[in-house]
Amino acid sequence: MLALAAVAYAAIPGLLGGKSAEYRTDPVTRGDVSQTITANGTLRPLTVVNVGAQISGRIKALHADFNDKVTEGQLLAELDDSSLKAQLAQSEAELASAQAQLKLAQVSYERARNLAARGAGAKATFDEAAANLGIAEAAVGSAQARVEIDRVNLSYTVINSPVSGVVMSRDVDVGQTVAASLSAPQLYSIAQDLSLMEIDTTVAEADVGAIKAGMPATFRVDAFPNRSFSGSVKQVRLNAKNESNVVSYNVVLEFANTDLTLLPGMTAYVQIAVAAQTDTLRVANAALRFTPPGSGEEGGQRRRRGGGEQSAGRTVYVLDGGTPRQVTVQTGISDGKVTAVTSEELKEGDEVITGVRSAEAPAAQGQGGQGRGMGRMF
Repeated sequence: MLALAAVAYAAIPGLLGGKSAEYRTDPVTRGDVSQTITANGTLRPLTVVNVGAQISGRIKALHADFNDKVTEGQLLAELDDSSLKAQLAQSEAELASAQAQLKLAQVSYERARNLAARGAGAKATFDEAAANLGIAEAAVGSAQARVEIDRVNLSYTVINSPVSGVVMSRDVDVGQTVAASLSAPQLYSIAQDLSLMEIDTTVAEADVGAIKAGMPATFRVDAFPNRSFSGSVKQVRLNAKNESNVVSYNVVLEFANTDLTLLPGMTAYVQIAVAAQTDTLRVANAALRFTPPGSGEEGGQRRRRGGGEQSAGRTVYVLDGGTPRQVTVQTGISDGKVTAVTSEELKEGDEVITGVRSAEAPAAQGQGGQGRGMGRMF
Protein backbone atom coordinates (compact mmCIF):
# COMPACT_ATOMS: atom_id res chain seq x y z
CA MET A 1 0.00 0.00 0.00
CA LEU A 2 0.92 3.60 -0.38
CA ALA A 3 3.43 4.75 2.21
CA LEU A 4 2.49 7.55 4.58
CA ALA A 5 2.31 10.64 2.41
CA ALA A 6 5.20 13.04 2.79
CA VAL A 7 4.15 16.68 2.74
CA ALA A 8 6.39 19.26 1.14
CA TYR A 9 5.79 22.97 0.88
CA ALA A 10 7.47 25.50 -1.39
CA ALA A 11 6.74 29.20 -1.62
CA ILE A 12 6.43 30.03 -5.31
CA PRO A 13 6.15 33.72 -6.29
CA GLY A 14 4.24 34.85 -9.34
CA LEU A 15 1.20 32.59 -8.83
CA LEU A 16 -2.22 33.56 -7.54
CA GLY A 17 -1.85 37.14 -8.72
CA GLY A 18 1.65 37.68 -7.39
CA LYS A 19 1.10 35.91 -4.10
CA SER A 20 3.15 32.90 -3.05
CA ALA A 21 1.71 29.35 -2.98
CA GLU A 22 2.54 26.27 -0.97
CA TYR A 23 2.11 22.81 -2.46
CA ARG A 24 1.22 19.55 -0.83
CA THR A 25 2.95 16.51 -2.33
CA ASP A 26 2.98 12.72 -2.17
CA PRO A 27 5.89 10.53 -3.27
CA VAL A 28 5.69 8.22 -6.25
CA THR A 29 5.97 4.63 -5.00
CA ARG A 30 6.44 1.24 -6.63
CA GLY A 31 4.39 -1.80 -5.75
CA ASP A 32 1.20 -3.67 -6.55
CA VAL A 33 -2.23 -2.22 -7.34
CA SER A 34 -5.38 -4.32 -7.14
CA GLN A 35 -8.77 -3.24 -8.45
CA THR A 36 -11.56 -4.70 -6.36
CA ILE A 37 -15.35 -4.83 -6.27
CA THR A 38 -16.92 -4.73 -2.82
CA ALA A 39 -20.09 -6.47 -1.73
CA ASN A 40 -21.80 -7.74 1.40
CA GLY A 41 -23.05 -11.27 1.81
CA THR A 42 -24.09 -14.02 4.20
CA LEU A 43 -22.15 -17.16 5.07
CA ARG A 44 -23.96 -20.47 4.57
CA PRO A 45 -23.07 -24.17 4.33
CA LEU A 46 -22.79 -25.78 0.92
CA THR A 47 -25.65 -28.19 1.65
CA VAL A 48 -28.38 -27.90 4.29
CA VAL A 49 -30.86 -30.78 4.56
CA ASN A 50 -34.23 -30.06 6.18
CA VAL A 51 -35.50 -33.16 7.97
CA GLY A 52 -39.29 -33.38 8.17
CA ALA A 53 -42.10 -35.72 9.24
CA GLN A 54 -44.04 -37.55 6.53
CA ILE A 55 -47.02 -38.27 8.80
CA SER A 56 -48.90 -36.35 11.45
CA GLY A 57 -48.46 -37.16 15.08
CA ARG A 58 -47.18 -36.17 18.50
CA ILE A 59 -43.43 -35.98 19.17
CA LYS A 60 -42.69 -38.79 21.64
CA ALA A 61 -38.89 -38.43 21.90
CA LEU A 62 -36.03 -36.36 20.49
CA HIS A 63 -32.55 -37.86 20.23
CA ALA A 64 -30.55 -34.91 18.77
CA ASP A 65 -30.19 -31.26 19.69
CA PHE A 66 -28.52 -28.09 18.46
CA ASN A 67 -24.87 -28.45 17.34
CA ASP A 68 -24.93 -32.25 17.68
CA LYS A 69 -22.88 -34.19 15.16
CA VAL A 70 -24.99 -36.91 13.57
CA THR A 71 -24.27 -39.71 11.14
CA GLU A 72 -26.37 -41.01 8.29
CA GLY A 73 -29.10 -43.31 9.60
CA GLN A 74 -28.82 -42.09 13.21
CA LEU A 75 -32.10 -41.86 15.16
CA LEU A 76 -33.24 -38.25 15.48
CA ALA A 77 -36.84 -38.35 16.71
CA GLU A 78 -39.82 -40.63 17.39
CA LEU A 79 -43.53 -39.95 16.91
CA ASP A 80 -46.30 -41.53 18.97
CA ASP A 81 -47.11 -44.79 17.14
CA SER A 82 -49.98 -46.21 19.21
CA SER A 83 -52.75 -45.37 16.73
CA LEU A 84 -50.69 -46.56 13.76
CA LYS A 85 -49.97 -49.88 15.49
CA ALA A 86 -53.68 -50.37 16.09
CA GLN A 87 -54.43 -49.49 12.48
CA LEU A 88 -51.82 -52.00 11.29
CA ALA A 89 -53.35 -54.70 13.50
CA GLN A 90 -56.76 -54.00 12.01
CA SER A 91 -55.39 -54.19 8.47
CA GLU A 92 -53.67 -57.50 9.22
CA ALA A 93 -56.96 -58.89 10.59
CA GLU A 94 -58.77 -57.79 7.44
CA LEU A 95 -56.09 -59.49 5.38
CA ALA A 96 -56.56 -62.75 7.33
CA SER A 97 -60.32 -62.58 6.76
CA ALA A 98 -59.82 -61.97 3.04
CA GLN A 99 -57.45 -64.91 2.81
CA ALA A 100 -60.04 -67.17 4.53
CA GLN A 101 -62.71 -66.02 2.04
CA LEU A 102 -60.27 -66.76 -0.76
CA LYS A 103 -59.80 -70.36 0.44
CA LEU A 104 -63.57 -70.86 0.58
CA ALA A 105 -63.96 -69.43 -2.92
CA GLN A 106 -61.22 -71.72 -4.21
CA VAL A 107 -63.00 -74.82 -2.74
CA SER A 108 -66.34 -73.75 -4.23
CA TYR A 109 -64.72 -73.15 -7.59
CA GLU A 110 -63.04 -76.57 -7.64
CA ARG A 111 -66.33 -78.31 -6.75
CA ALA A 112 -68.27 -76.46 -9.44
CA ARG A 113 -65.57 -77.16 -12.01
CA ASN A 114 -65.60 -80.91 -11.26
CA LEU A 115 -69.38 -81.08 -11.49
CA ALA A 116 -69.36 -79.17 -14.74
CA ALA A 117 -66.72 -81.53 -16.15
CA ARG A 118 -69.01 -84.54 -15.44
CA GLY A 119 -72.03 -82.71 -16.83
CA ALA A 120 -73.73 -82.86 -13.42
CA GLY A 121 -73.78 -79.18 -12.57
CA ALA A 122 -75.38 -76.13 -14.06
CA LYS A 123 -73.15 -73.80 -16.04
CA ALA A 124 -74.46 -70.83 -14.08
CA THR A 125 -73.20 -72.37 -10.84
CA PHE A 126 -69.72 -72.76 -12.30
CA ASP A 127 -69.72 -69.17 -13.60
CA GLU A 128 -70.76 -67.82 -10.20
CA ALA A 129 -68.02 -69.80 -8.42
CA ALA A 130 -65.40 -68.45 -10.86
CA ALA A 131 -66.59 -64.87 -10.26
CA ASN A 132 -66.51 -65.31 -6.48
CA LEU A 133 -62.96 -66.65 -6.72
CA GLY A 134 -61.84 -63.57 -8.65
CA ILE A 135 -63.52 -61.26 -6.11
CA ALA A 136 -61.82 -63.07 -3.23
CA GLU A 137 -58.41 -62.82 -4.89
CA ALA A 138 -58.89 -59.08 -5.44
CA ALA A 139 -59.95 -58.62 -1.82
CA VAL A 140 -56.77 -60.33 -0.62
CA GLY A 141 -54.64 -58.09 -2.85
CA SER A 142 -56.38 -54.97 -1.52
CA ALA A 143 -55.95 -56.09 2.09
CA GLN A 144 -52.25 -56.80 1.51
CA ALA A 145 -51.78 -53.31 0.08
CA ARG A 146 -53.44 -51.73 3.12
CA VAL A 147 -51.14 -53.72 5.40
CA GLU A 148 -48.08 -52.50 3.48
CA ILE A 149 -49.26 -48.87 3.66
CA ASP A 150 -49.82 -49.12 7.40
CA ARG A 151 -46.42 -50.73 7.90
CA VAL A 152 -44.74 -47.92 5.96
CA ASN A 153 -46.65 -45.28 7.93
CA LEU A 154 -45.60 -46.96 11.14
CA SER A 155 -41.97 -46.84 10.01
CA TYR A 156 -42.34 -43.07 9.47
CA THR A 157 -42.76 -42.62 13.21
CA VAL A 158 -39.02 -43.29 13.53
CA ILE A 159 -37.09 -40.42 11.93
CA ASN A 160 -33.46 -41.03 11.06
CA SER A 161 -30.84 -38.64 9.73
CA PRO A 162 -30.60 -38.78 5.92
CA VAL A 163 -27.01 -37.42 5.92
CA SER A 164 -24.00 -37.04 8.17
CA GLY A 165 -23.42 -33.52 9.47
CA VAL A 166 -24.13 -31.02 12.24
CA VAL A 167 -27.56 -30.09 13.56
CA MET A 168 -28.06 -26.38 12.83
CA SER A 169 -31.59 -26.08 14.18
CA ARG A 170 -34.23 -28.09 16.04
CA ASP A 171 -37.74 -26.80 15.36
CA VAL A 172 -39.90 -29.04 17.59
CA ASP A 173 -40.15 -30.09 21.23
CA VAL A 174 -41.29 -33.27 22.93
CA GLY A 175 -45.07 -33.36 23.16
CA GLN A 176 -45.60 -31.07 20.18
CA THR A 177 -48.02 -32.26 17.50
CA VAL A 178 -46.92 -31.98 13.90
CA ALA A 179 -49.39 -31.98 11.01
CA ALA A 180 -48.31 -33.29 7.63
CA SER A 181 -51.58 -32.79 5.77
CA LEU A 182 -50.32 -30.20 3.27
CA SER A 183 -46.51 -30.27 3.60
CA ALA A 184 -43.91 -32.07 5.63
CA PRO A 185 -43.32 -30.15 8.89
CA GLN A 186 -39.63 -29.40 9.49
CA LEU A 187 -38.04 -30.99 12.54
CA TYR A 188 -34.30 -30.42 12.02
CA SER A 189 -31.88 -28.61 9.72
CA ILE A 190 -28.60 -30.46 9.21
CA ALA A 191 -25.52 -28.94 7.57
CA GLN A 192 -23.55 -31.64 5.80
CA ASP A 193 -20.07 -30.08 6.02
CA LEU A 194 -19.04 -26.81 7.67
CA SER A 195 -15.42 -27.09 6.59
CA LEU A 196 -16.38 -25.81 3.13
CA MET A 197 -18.87 -22.95 2.98
CA GLU A 198 -20.29 -20.34 0.61
CA ILE A 199 -21.09 -16.63 0.64
CA ASP A 200 -24.14 -15.25 -1.14
CA THR A 201 -23.46 -11.67 -2.26
CA THR A 202 -25.36 -9.11 -4.33
CA VAL A 203 -23.43 -7.19 -6.99
CA ALA A 204 -24.77 -4.29 -9.08
CA GLU A 205 -25.13 -4.81 -12.81
CA ALA A 206 -22.49 -2.14 -13.49
CA ASP A 207 -19.85 -4.29 -11.75
CA VAL A 208 -20.95 -7.84 -12.46
CA GLY A 209 -19.48 -7.86 -15.99
CA ALA A 210 -15.96 -7.79 -14.55
CA ILE A 211 -16.51 -10.80 -12.28
CA LYS A 212 -15.63 -14.28 -13.50
CA ALA A 213 -15.63 -17.69 -11.83
CA GLY A 214 -12.31 -18.46 -10.16
CA MET A 215 -11.37 -14.86 -9.31
CA PRO A 216 -9.75 -14.50 -5.87
CA ALA A 217 -11.59 -12.72 -3.09
CA THR A 218 -11.03 -11.71 0.50
CA PHE A 219 -13.57 -10.96 3.20
CA ARG A 220 -13.94 -9.97 6.82
CA VAL A 221 -16.60 -10.63 9.44
CA ASP A 222 -17.61 -8.61 12.47
CA ALA A 223 -16.73 -11.47 14.81
CA PHE A 224 -13.05 -11.28 13.78
CA PRO A 225 -12.41 -7.66 12.72
CA ASN A 226 -8.62 -8.05 12.67
CA ARG A 227 -8.56 -11.17 10.54
CA SER A 228 -8.93 -11.49 6.77
CA PHE A 229 -10.23 -14.65 5.10
CA SER A 230 -9.73 -15.72 1.49
CA GLY A 231 -11.88 -17.51 -1.04
CA SER A 232 -12.80 -17.44 -4.71
CA VAL A 233 -15.77 -16.74 -6.97
CA LYS A 234 -17.74 -19.93 -7.54
CA GLN A 235 -20.62 -18.73 -9.70
CA VAL A 236 -22.31 -15.64 -11.12
CA ARG A 237 -25.97 -16.57 -11.18
CA LEU A 238 -28.19 -15.46 -14.04
CA ASN A 239 -31.33 -14.67 -12.04
CA ALA A 240 -31.30 -10.88 -11.95
CA LYS A 241 -33.12 -9.01 -9.17
CA ASN A 242 -34.82 -5.69 -9.82
CA GLU A 243 -35.55 -3.65 -6.73
CA SER A 244 -36.61 -0.01 -7.17
CA ASN A 245 -35.27 -0.11 -10.76
CA VAL A 246 -31.85 -1.23 -9.48
CA VAL A 247 -30.69 -4.45 -11.13
CA SER A 248 -28.32 -6.74 -9.25
CA TYR A 249 -27.01 -10.29 -9.52
CA ASN A 250 -26.22 -13.00 -7.02
CA VAL A 251 -22.50 -13.83 -6.92
CA VAL A 252 -21.57 -16.96 -4.93
CA LEU A 253 -18.13 -17.35 -3.37
CA GLU A 254 -16.66 -20.46 -1.79
CA PHE A 255 -14.02 -20.73 0.91
CA ALA A 256 -12.41 -23.27 3.21
CA ASN A 257 -13.41 -23.22 6.87
CA THR A 258 -11.13 -26.01 8.04
CA ASP A 259 -10.83 -24.74 11.61
CA LEU A 260 -14.63 -24.20 11.82
CA THR A 261 -14.04 -20.63 13.00
CA LEU A 262 -16.75 -19.09 10.81
CA LEU A 263 -20.40 -19.83 11.51
CA PRO A 264 -23.41 -19.92 9.18
CA GLY A 265 -25.35 -16.68 9.02
CA MET A 266 -22.42 -14.32 9.63
CA THR A 267 -22.27 -11.16 7.52
CA ALA A 268 -19.24 -11.02 5.24
CA TYR A 269 -17.72 -7.84 3.79
CA VAL A 270 -16.26 -9.07 0.51
CA GLN A 271 -13.64 -7.67 -1.84
CA ILE A 272 -13.32 -9.41 -5.22
CA ALA A 273 -10.04 -8.74 -7.05
CA VAL A 274 -11.00 -8.24 -10.70
CA ALA A 275 -7.67 -6.83 -11.95
CA ALA A 276 -4.10 -6.39 -10.68
CA GLN A 277 -0.80 -4.83 -11.73
CA THR A 278 2.41 -5.82 -10.00
CA ASP A 279 5.66 -3.93 -9.50
CA THR A 280 4.33 -0.74 -11.05
CA LEU A 281 4.69 2.96 -10.31
CA ARG A 282 1.84 4.34 -8.21
CA VAL A 283 0.62 7.90 -7.69
CA ALA A 284 -2.07 9.21 -5.41
CA ASN A 285 -5.39 9.77 -7.18
CA ALA A 286 -5.37 13.38 -5.98
CA ALA A 287 -2.27 14.00 -8.11
CA LEU A 288 -4.22 13.10 -11.26
CA ARG A 289 -6.89 15.67 -10.37
CA PHE A 290 -4.52 18.53 -9.54
CA THR A 291 -4.01 21.57 -11.81
CA PRO A 292 -1.75 24.47 -10.76
CA PRO A 293 -3.42 27.83 -10.05
CA GLY A 294 -3.05 30.31 -12.88
CA SER A 295 -2.74 27.57 -15.53
CA GLY A 296 -6.15 28.29 -17.02
CA GLU A 297 -7.37 24.80 -16.17
CA GLU A 298 -8.94 25.50 -12.79
CA GLY A 299 -12.37 24.16 -12.04
CA GLY A 300 -11.77 20.86 -13.78
CA GLN A 301 -11.20 22.19 -17.33
CA ARG A 302 -8.55 19.50 -17.92
CA ARG A 303 -11.06 16.83 -17.08
CA ARG A 304 -13.69 18.30 -19.39
CA ARG A 305 -11.64 18.16 -22.55
CA GLY A 306 -13.24 14.89 -23.58
CA GLY A 307 -12.15 11.32 -24.07
CA GLY A 308 -9.08 12.28 -26.06
CA GLU A 309 -7.16 13.15 -22.93
CA GLN A 310 -7.71 9.71 -21.42
CA SER A 311 -6.40 7.99 -24.53
CA ALA A 312 -3.48 10.43 -24.89
CA GLY A 313 -2.50 10.14 -21.23
CA ARG A 314 -3.06 12.01 -18.00
CA THR A 315 -1.04 14.84 -16.50
CA VAL A 316 0.60 15.06 -13.09
CA TYR A 317 2.83 17.80 -11.73
CA VAL A 318 6.15 17.01 -10.09
CA LEU A 319 7.66 19.47 -7.63
CA ASP A 320 11.12 19.94 -9.10
CA GLY A 321 13.33 22.43 -7.24
CA GLY A 322 10.28 24.19 -5.87
CA THR A 323 8.71 24.54 -9.32
CA PRO A 324 5.87 22.44 -10.71
CA ARG A 325 6.89 20.42 -13.75
CA GLN A 326 4.26 18.84 -15.98
CA VAL A 327 4.63 15.11 -16.65
CA THR A 328 2.43 13.01 -18.92
CA VAL A 329 1.62 9.51 -17.67
CA GLN A 330 -0.34 6.54 -18.93
CA THR A 331 -2.76 5.34 -16.26
CA GLY A 332 -3.67 1.77 -15.36
CA ILE A 333 -6.01 0.38 -12.74
CA SER A 334 -6.85 2.09 -9.46
CA ASP A 335 -7.80 0.82 -6.03
CA GLY A 336 -9.56 4.06 -5.12
CA LYS A 337 -6.52 5.57 -3.38
CA VAL A 338 -3.63 5.12 -5.80
CA THR A 339 -3.42 4.54 -9.55
CA ALA A 340 -0.87 2.54 -11.51
CA VAL A 341 1.01 4.72 -14.03
CA THR A 342 3.76 4.38 -16.61
CA SER A 343 5.98 7.25 -17.80
CA GLU A 344 9.56 7.70 -18.99
CA GLU A 345 9.72 11.03 -17.14
CA LEU A 346 8.51 9.75 -13.77
CA LYS A 347 10.51 7.66 -11.34
CA GLU A 348 10.08 6.24 -7.86
CA GLY A 349 10.53 8.88 -5.16
CA ASP A 350 9.44 11.88 -7.24
CA GLU A 351 7.17 14.25 -5.35
CA VAL A 352 3.90 14.74 -7.24
CA ILE A 353 1.71 17.68 -6.26
CA THR A 354 -1.68 16.79 -4.79
CA GLY A 355 -2.86 20.18 -3.51
CA VAL A 356 -2.08 23.86 -2.94
CA ARG A 357 -2.95 26.59 -0.49
CA SER A 358 -2.38 30.34 -0.56
CA ALA A 359 0.26 31.76 1.79
CA GLU A 360 -2.23 34.49 2.81
CA ALA A 361 -5.04 32.06 3.58
CA PRO A 362 -6.48 32.01 7.11
CA ALA A 363 -4.11 29.11 7.80
CA ALA A 364 -1.39 31.64 8.65
CA GLN A 365 -3.46 33.04 11.49
CA GLY A 366 -3.40 30.02 13.77
CA GLN A 367 -3.06 26.31 14.10
CA GLY A 368 -6.73 25.57 13.46
CA GLY A 369 -6.82 27.66 10.32
CA GLN A 370 -3.50 26.21 9.15
CA GLY A 371 -4.86 22.67 9.33
CA ARG A 372 -7.88 23.64 7.24
CA GLY A 373 -5.78 25.47 4.67
CA MET A 374 -3.42 22.52 4.20
CA GLY A 375 -6.34 20.18 3.58
CA ARG A 376 -7.96 22.31 0.85
CA MET A 377 -7.70 20.48 -2.48
CA PHE A 378 -8.08 21.94 -5.97
